[in-house]
Amino acid sequence: MNNLENNQDQILERLKIKALNEMQLQTIQTLEKENNVLVLSSTGSGKTLAFLLPVLQSLKTDIKLVQALILVPSRELALQIEAVLKQMQTGFKITTCYGGHKREIEENNLVQPPAIIIGTAGRMADHIRRKNIDLSAIEFLVLDEFDKSLELGFIEEMQFILASLPAIKKRLLTSATFAVDIPHFLKMDDAVTLNFLPEQPTLADQLRIHTILSPEKDKLQTLFNFICFAGNTSTIVFCNHRDAVERTSKFLSEQGIVNVFYHGGMEQRDRETALCKFRNATADILITTDLASRGLDIANIRNIVHFHLPIDEASFTHRNGRTARMHSTGNVYVIFSAEEKLPEYIQSVAQIFELPSQLNMPEKPKWSTLFVDAGKKDKINKIDIVGFLTQKGKLKKDDIGLIEVKDFISFAAVRKSKIGHVVELIKNEKIKNKKIKIAIAK
Repeated sequence: MNNLENNQDQILERLKIKALNEMQLQTIQTLEKENNVLVLSSTGSGKTLAFLLPVLQSLKTDIKLVQALILVPSRELALQIEAVLKQMQTGFKITTCYGGHKREIEENNLVQPPAIIIGTAGRMADHIRRKNIDLSAIEFLVLDEFDKSLELGFIEEMQFILASLPAIKKRLLTSATFAVDIPHFLKMDDAVTLNFLPEQPTLADQLRIHTILSPEKDKLQTLFNFICFAGNTSTIVFCNHRDAVERTSKFLSEQGIVNVFYHGGMEQRDRETALCKFRNATADILITTDLASRGLDIANIRNIVHFHLPIDEASFTHRNGRTARMHSTGNVYVIFSAEEKLPEYIQSVAQIFELPSQLNMPEKPKWSTLFVDAGKKDKINKIDIVGFLTQKGKLKKDDIGLIEVKDFISFAAVRKSKIGHVVELIKNEKIKNKKIKIAIAK
């Protein structure tokens, strides 16, 4: 074991958390006594920290092999958990394994085994088959958002991974919904269930759900009208298919609405760019599939729009979970045509909403995003980028918005009125004596 308990106050301070909530405390206490635990708790309630603290407490400093495996359904969730672990500054090595970037990068990171691996099922199964990981010391297994991981298409890989782990002592499964049965191969028959899901998905005064009847079948004009009504508020629009995401995004762009789109068929860099633009207010509208309904930690999302009806109640719950997080409020709008039948789980909680007849175009966003072709692996950090933009780009601090530094690329929000001049000033300059490509993110 390690001295995590002595450092827990420091860890919470680094995470800017004053105290653990009831769900987190009960999860940690239960895992001290039980080996198999299922945690059901709403999106945004802090499940990540609830399992990371017990995982870290279980690690032995004298074992130089992988000791804990955290399996997740998406690369975005994997990266989010990795970011929390890094912010905790525990000193243990972490490796994140997911599709969409070169496997060789992960293989190099696995040469010296990390204490914790965070991975998606497909990429983890690939590493196991290639014998890139010594599995003999993995005693703690976490399945975050297990219901999504166990959906059709994941089960075979999950079963292979579980069968390859000979030394598991503790299993923790988490979800924001209880949507599927737990397969026997997970060996959770004796699991203790901690159910923190509210009887009502969210209090009505915290999450307001509305329906909007579209007079036209394709609903695009109604969506445009809604965005004009919503103005410059942060909005996620959910579609059921990738091609519909791109078609909807293109339509809105043609109407003059600045937006970004996001789905699983995009290259990883393009996905990261889209999410960064949405987070830093370069675009107030994100058009996406259900891929964005889990794992994305984006603050202050005001509106969720179901442009396509969700496939089931669990999908409805997860989409809605992107807003009204951590005691904030949010709005949900379900756009439907006369030919569509609203499911009972929507009808029973929604109020009819009529858009005003007089609408104005929303203002254009006040921020743009700079793409920087370097990141943490190039020894570039946020302070370097701020210093570069203030010194070489002649910007004031309040002209610089959110900065995100990834492993190999970075993004910086710059006030739109300044960005053209900045690009001209820095085009021949170097960061830390390195010539690095910097351009307006596309």
